[in-house]
Amino acid sequence: MSIPQPPKPAKLIVGFFLKEKSLAADVARDLSMRLGPVETISPWLKFDFTSYYEKEMGAPLYRRLMVFRKHVQQTRLVAVKHITNELEIKYQRGGGRQVNIDPGYLLPERLVLATGKNFTHRIYIGEGVYADLTLIYQKGAFRTLPWTYPDYADRRLIDFLTLVRNKYMVELKKTKNRSDPSSPA
Repeated sequence: MSIPQPPKPAKLIVGFFLKEKSLAADVARDLSMRLGPVETISPWLKFDFTSYYEKEMGAPLYRRLMVFRKHVQQTRLVAVKHITNELEIKYQRGGGRQVNIDPGYLLPERLVLATGKNFTHRIYIGEGVYADLTLIYQKGAFRTLPWTYPDYADRRLIDFLTLVRNKYMVELKKTKNRSDPSSPA
């Protein structure tokens, strides 16, 4: 019998892409004000994996990931998705988005993104939001899945996420040691 246990706190990650890099500072400030202090931001990645967004947003597009300092409960992903949707609307111009914001979380074994679109591999988590299993961590590395978005399969982004995961694992160990009375101080 499996006994339900509370889930590990997750590392909140929010990716965004846009055409105008000058808008990034405002987007980052708004995300930080709504979601908390930022720990690190990825380098820019040219988003040339698909032309899907070009009609709405133009080209070229550039992606960044923001990693937040505080761990969050996994159930908070629904609320975070609604916050990022509000910010996308805030930055709309002429009926089109200027920024696309993808919230998610990292755990030792996976990266999950939130989306409003259903698909075969996505799990409904409430309030119109689905969880997309984007990457899994096996045998010492992140692995892509048949449905992993091409930008999240890019080696540069995976290398960045690996660094984030390594730091997160240290944070989890420190948290466990602080809460375990039998561990040495």
